Amino acid sequence: MKYAFVFPGQGSQFVGMGKELAENFATARDVFDEVNEALSQDLFKIMTQGPDTQLTLTANAQPALMALSMAIVRVLEKDFGIVLKQKVAFVAGHSLGEYSAACAAGVFSLSDTAKLLKIRGNAMQSAVPVGMGGMAAVLGLSYQDVSSLVEACTNGKDICVAANDNSDGQVVLSGTMSAIDRAVEIAAEFGARKCVKLAVSAPFHSPLMEPAAQAMARAFMEVESHNAQIPLIANVLAEPITDHKQIIKHLIEQVTGTVRWRETMNYLQSQNVTDLVELGAGRVLSGIAKKSMKEMNAISVGSVSEIEELAKNL
Repeated sequence: MKYAFVFPGQGSQFVGMGKELAENFATARDVFDEVNEALSQDLFKIMTQGPDTQLTLTANAQPALMALSMAIVRVLEKDFGIVLKQKVAFVAGHSLGEYSAACAAGVFSLSDTAKLLKIRGNAMQSAVPVGMGGMAAVLGLSYQDVSSLVEACTNGKDICVAANDNSDGQVVLSGTMSAIDRAVEIAAEFGARKCVKLAVSAPFHSPLMEPAAQAMARAFMEVESHNAQIPLIANVLAEPITDHKQIIKHLIEQVTGTVRWRETMNYLQSQNVTDLVELGAGRVLSGIAKKSMKEMNAISVGSVSEIEELAKNL
C-alpha cells in the first residue's frame, strides 16, 4: 500500500468542527489552544459554536481548516504513534490546504502556519473590493475546453481565468464580476452542462490577487522554514518538491496561479499511490478522487472513529 495525505481547501468548514476531537483527545485540544494563542483570538470557539457568518470569513475559515487537519495529524502521531514520513509517500492540499500539507510535512511550525493563513485570508479578502470579483464553477467542460470560454469573457478591464482545474468536467473560473456574470450567461454556448456562481467573497487564484501575493512574500520573510520531510506536491506545479525555498516560492505563486488538482491526482496515480486520505473537514477531495481515480482507495478522515480506523490500517 502506498499512501498520499491530502488536505481540504476553503468551503469545507462547518460550525461544530473540531468539537468531537477536542472532547476525545488532549492532543487535539493542545493544537486548538496553540492556534488560538498564535492568532490572539478564540478561533476554536468560532469553529465549534459559530456563528456561521464568522466562520466563513476567509481570515477565520483558512486557519480553522488547517487547525482541524493538523489536530488529526497530531493525534495520529502522538496518540497512535504513527510516524508520518515512514507511512506517507506524498502530501498535497487544495489551495489553503497546501499550507496544512506543508505544516504536516514539517516545513512550518503550527503557530507560524496559523499566522500565515490569517495574513493570507485578510490579504485575499482585501485585495479586491467586495462585489468587484467572483468565481464560478463550470461543469461538463475539460480544462482545455474551458479556454475558449475564458477568452470570450476576457477583454480590457474584464479578467477571467481558470482558477481551479479540479477534475475532468469541473473547472472553476475566477475574475472580475462582469466577466464571471458573462461566463455564466454564455457557458452553454461552449458546451458546458452548467455554470454556477460560487458563494465566495473574492476572485481567488486570479491576477486580481496580486496584492495578496505581495503580502504573502513579505509574511514568509518573518517565518522559519525547513525542507519537507515528505514530498509536497505544489498546486502550481502538480509535481513534488521538498526544498523549503521552492515551497515558499510556489506558495506565493499559488495566490494568483491555477490550482492544478486534476494533474496532481494524475501524478499520484502515476506514482502508484493506492490510498488517498483526506484529513480534515468535509469530503470534497476524496469525492473528486472517487469519481476520477476509480482504482485508488479514497477516504476522508475527520471523526474519532475514522481516525482510529486509519491508524489501525497504517
